[in-house]
Amino acid sequence: MNDPDRNSWLRDAINPDLIQFHSLKRVIYSGKTDFQSVDIVETGSFGIALVLDGRIQSSAQDEFIYHEALVHPAMISHASPATVCVVGGGEGATLREVLVHNTVERAVMVDIDKQVVDICHRFLPEFHQSAFNDSRTEMNFADARKYLQETKDKFDVIIIDLVEPLEEGPACLLYTREFYQIVKRRLNSNGIMCVQSGASSWTNMENFAAIISTLKGVFSIVRPYQAQVPSFVDMWGFATCSQAIDPTKLPAKEIDRRISARLSRDIKSYDGLTHQAIFTIPRHIRNELTKPRKIITDKKPVFTYSSRDWVTGTSLADKSP
Repeated sequence: MNDPDRNSWLRDAINPDLIQFHSLKRVIYSGKTDFQSVDIVETGSFGIALVLDGRIQSSAQDEFIYHEALVHPAMISHASPATVCVVGGGEGATLREVLVHNTVERAVMVDIDKQVVDICHRFLPEFHQSAFNDSRTEMNFADARKYLQETKDKFDVIIIDLVEPLEEGPACLLYTREFYQIVKRRLNSNGIMCVQSGASSWTNMENFAAIISTLKGVFSIVRPYQAQVPSFVDMWGFATCSQAIDPTKLPAKEIDRRISARLSRDIKSYDGLTHQAIFTIPRHIRNELTKPRKIITDKKPVFTYSSRDWVTGTSLADKSP
């Protein structure tokens, strides 16, 4: 069978040894901002996808799994989260999930790349679902580290939804011990942070383990967890961090009760049983997380690599028409 579009593929390099190919139905947007390349494409595998520096960040078919896993465990574990800060999250889906909670009075989103937010606002309405226009939303286009250092505000929940720490990217100093210490000072005494922590499968967990080790040096209660995100071709790691809140102590029935009482719409993936499952990390992964690991600091940051380091021409903006 002849396929006239057989050469139209998005190459998403998961790591130097694994590349995922997605058939391209169409390119909706392709360009570069001051910080990164941006592609919005429709794939045959996962629908419309946001691609930054050659790597899929969100896809229409499964973004709800990632964003619900990132937002709701921390939000539900807090007794009544009123003030929330989202760091990163350019497509607006993290903000969308935060605003589902009827306890939220103020949601501050801080993202350094206004161009990405504007592009997503225009081309990904099904992702943000007008979260940028919610009366509770406050947008700040700034370096998140500088913002959190300078603000006097404190928050009940801080959610860190950053791109991976590419050496040439905008986020490498937002994964360090010094940054997490800044975040800790911006939390209320009964506050909780959640951070997306990268790939966490058995064969691809060096950065995840280093992030968890670094967080444990800053917060007294660090609870790593995982969710399977199909478009990432991997288990994906997260962690909640607090001086007072331990999400693993909440029974499933209480989580379901809080969901029923607080959320303004149904969610697809997260509930009390899912909460218990994602915090139940397999023994071989738990053992790895107890081993001594590199502590990530400003002087010794951790890096991953963009797809462009492994595959020539990944960014569609670099390709000839």
